[in-house]
Amino acid sequence: MFSLRQQCNLLGINRSSLYYHPVGESEENLRLMRLLDEQYTRTPYYGVLRMTAWLRQQGHTVNPKRVRRLLRTMGLEALYQKAHTRQSDPAHRVFPYLLRGKVINRCDQVWSTDITYIRLAHGFVYRPWLSLMGTAALFWVGHSVRRLKRTFALKRLASC
Repeated sequence: MFSLRQQCNLLGINRSSLYYHPVGESEENLRLMRLLDEQYTRTPYYGVLRMTAWLRQQGHTVNPKRVRRLLRTMGLEALYQKAHTRQSDPAHRVFPYLLRGKVINRCDQVWSTDITYIRLAHGFVYRPWLSLMGTAALFWVGHSVRRLKRTFALKRLASC
């Protein structure tokens, strides 16, 4: 039986990493993150300083460093025109728009996908969607992709 010191030496890790337990966000930070997310949904062009000013108007004591950290944690950044957005990379392949001039008049002629961001009580979920253009069908792609493929195949056979 090896001591903890010997085991850590063998694995090449620090002993302190054995005792470290990461601490989640505080209730106050979670509340601020929810407020920031709601305000970002309304005004996605607000940056750190405007979000800080808005939170202060709401009566919260925050500084820009805290707001910046919370926004980064959530993966949010202000939407604004960045420099050189009109210049394309010459090495980038330009894909043609395949639906220009095409009349969509039958089932399964055009398919489309999207990813929707859904806020939950204790986190966030990204839900992929699958849409069939030309029909009234809109499906969410869940855990059973195989079942969806089988359903589409059966519908395609039935419509032929």
